[in-house]
Amino acid sequence: MWLRKRPVCAVIPLLGVMLLAAACGEGGLPGGKFFGGTPPIDPYYLAGGRENREYLRELHLLLADRPEAGEERFAIVREIANTYARLEEFPLLVNFLSRRVNEPGDPYHAYYLLMIAYAYIRMDAYPVAALYFDIIIKNYPDLRIMDQSIHLACLKELINLVENNEQRVRYYQELISRFSDQIDLGEAYFMLGQACEKTGDWNGAIQAYTQYLPYQGTIIPNFPRADNYAKQLVDFNNSPKDWTFENLPSLVGAIKAAIDAGSSSRLWSYRAKVNFFARSWEQEETDDSGMAEFNLSDFMRNSRIRYAVTLDSGSNANESYLRTWGWSQYISTWYLYFRKINFPLDPEIHGRWEWAGVYYGEKF
Repeated sequence: MWLRKRPVCAVIPLLGVMLLAAACGEGGLPGGKFFGGTPPIDPYYLAGGRENREYLRELHLLLADRPEAGEERFAIVREIANTYARLEEFPLLVNFLSRRVNEPGDPYHAYYLLMIAYAYIRMDAYPVAALYFDIIIKNYPDLRIMDQSIHLACLKELINLVENNEQRVRYYQELISRFSDQIDLGEAYFMLGQACEKTGDWNGAIQAYTQYLPYQGTIIPNFPRADNYAKQLVDFNNSPKDWTFENLPSLVGAIKAAIDAGSSSRLWSYRAKVNFFARSWEQEETDDSGMAEFNLSDFMRNSRIRYAVTLDSGSNANESYLRTWGWSQYISTWYLYFRKINFPLDPEIHGRWEWAGVYYGEKF
């Protein structure tokens, strides 16, 4: 799907309104009577109660008196459209602004299309709205209304509306290249990385996450561990990756042999050289405070380390735990944590295994 799945039930009655307006032509509804005065005002465009209808009639009369494009005419058009929006007469708003877009020489066509797109959003016609936003970006020069960029508004909406990640990558790239001083760059770089991942562009993802790192601390909605995620991926990409094992049995076998030999240096050589952690079960995943005092030889000296014959029952196809004990009088039990590597950028490394960390103490 190109777009997020959302209802479009409002499109059908709207099409009926547009077809009716087309059948009536410029003269208004068949058999209808216009209000007095010249030029006549089509009753179709007068909505709401008596007060609102009279207000809209006055606005349409003002609009008819200003046939030339300009700021005054634009202000009237915008007030008419805003009135329709306030009254939730969105089909009328779309029909009215669509006629304005067909008028040559008006420099505000992009704004009219933007309001049409927002009207479709209010009618839950999200795919139609996205088409309008995309048309503005591709076919109309940017326009600033009340010091706000229309293209910037369109890009932000499109990023939320589209489900196609190739398109989201393009929108994020344009957002960053054109409006870097008007957006949260940290969030934009991280979400660009996410979109690149989903398209299989891992080189693009690594580049985006690398650009994100100077903005660590940025609050990314729905990604509380964004800093840790980006840093681990970038650090792993830049590492030699020479500590990995082809499969889990060979890794566990090497670990057990090093423990049997009582060799702290040999055992330590099997650890992951980046992103290795040592923490208690209670500590947050982003808390690496346990690393500062982690010296394997201190814990193995004059100790007899033992290990379980089989892996812990909490192990699965991607993560495994080996219970070990005898490390010290304070925290005797350690669980060695093994992880299957998820790194499609390098097919030779993707799917291999690493000793990624240590959990102190018994599992809960």
